[in-house]
Amino acid sequence: METTRFVDAVRADLEAAAAVGGPALAEAADRLSAALDASMRLALLDALSEASMELGRQLSAGRIEVRLAGREVELTYVADAPTPPVSGDDDASARITLRMPERLKADAEAAAAREGVSTNAWLVRAVSAAVAVGQRRVGHRLRGYSDG
Repeated sequence: METTRFVDAVRADLEAAAAVGGPALAEAADRLSAALDASMRLALLDALSEASMELGRQLSAGRIEVRLAGREVELTYVADAPTPPVSGDDDASARITLRMPERLKADAEAAAAREGVSTNAWLVRAVSAAVAVGQRRVGHRLRGYSDG
């Protein structure tokens, strides 16, 4: 997605609003919009990054990455590596007591049933995936790569 058209649209709106105030204000708006070009692009990139994280939280597997190539922005779905099957007979298993709202428990049981695994196995997978995502994150900002 080329971000220039979005930045240009904001600049055009600013210049149109300033034109009402006469040539001096129009000139000032033109200079101001040129100075804010990089800031507008960064704000747009931040919004796309936030949107990708929001969508990623709604996915049962994988994530959405924001990738840059010059001024081009690409939203890409990246599938997570499959998690190894969880064995309930693992000698190194630990036991914990987990308290959660009844509705969340019902949702977890339903999700486990949809996947054909026990609730325990589903919870272990969910915790493992959350820990792996936490280890992959770099700060609270953009993650990905840039070409160009």
